[in-house]
Amino acid sequence: MDGYDPATYGDRIADIYDAWYGPRMDPTEAVGFLAALASGGRVLELGIGTGRISLPLAEHGLEVHGIDASTKMIEKLRAKPGGTNIDVTVGDFADVRVDGSYSLIFVAFTTFFALGSQERQLRCARNVAAHLQEGGRFVVEAFVPDVARFSSGQSTMTVETGLDHLLLDAMRHDPVAQTVEGHHVLLTEQATTLYPVRLRYCWPAELDLVAKLAGLELEERVAWYDRTPFDACSTRHVSVYVRPGEPASHAEP
Repeated sequence: MDGYDPATYGDRIADIYDAWYGPRMDPTEAVGFLAALASGGRVLELGIGTGRISLPLAEHGLEVHGIDASTKMIEKLRAKPGGTNIDVTVGDFADVRVDGSYSLIFVAFTTFFALGSQERQLRCARNVAAHLQEGGRFVVEAFVPDVARFSSGQSTMTVETGLDHLLLDAMRHDPVAQTVEGHHVLLTEQATTLYPVRLRYCWPAELDLVAKLAGLELEERVAWYDRTPFDACSTRHVSVYVRPGEPASHAEP
């Protein structure tokens, strides 16, 4: 997709992101799961977006930082209560250009797949490992690929219908590169609006190998933040990787 860069998705969808996804994605379970893993230490979210998860994490008293390539998504974050209190770095999170170390780094809602190549995903994992404290954890939430949804390398799916709108996903699939690209298409009586998306997916086993090459070990995999067991029928997973070593203590003196 010519002209697509790390900021494209966020910049194009920022104005409607919370309205679309907010009602469908209650962050409560994710926040509880992640706060427990952080154990009071510093937290970094890759692809922080509008702060759907990081803002309530900060309300738990955690020091939360973020990275995002989209200045428009960051503007939405800043406009929310507490949004100006989170330190956000503007940039491609493949490079994790932040100061200091963290007890928890996480990437939610399949955003890790926004890194469009295996090389960039491995580079990100290595940089994550370099910024984790010993015993620190890297959490990846992602979908389990379902290539059966594509016919002749493409898929068109009706996502939502209403009296005055229709939302479609129109995607093309490259099974060799493991990429999916296309548009969320919003049709209304007034206009047709395109929201481009490009992903490079990987299966859980490949993600485990990427983490291992970065020096991280799989500690736990569940189907969701409520710790539903992960099995062959799971369509999503939350995978927890750990940097070997003794975790630092974050208890109050």
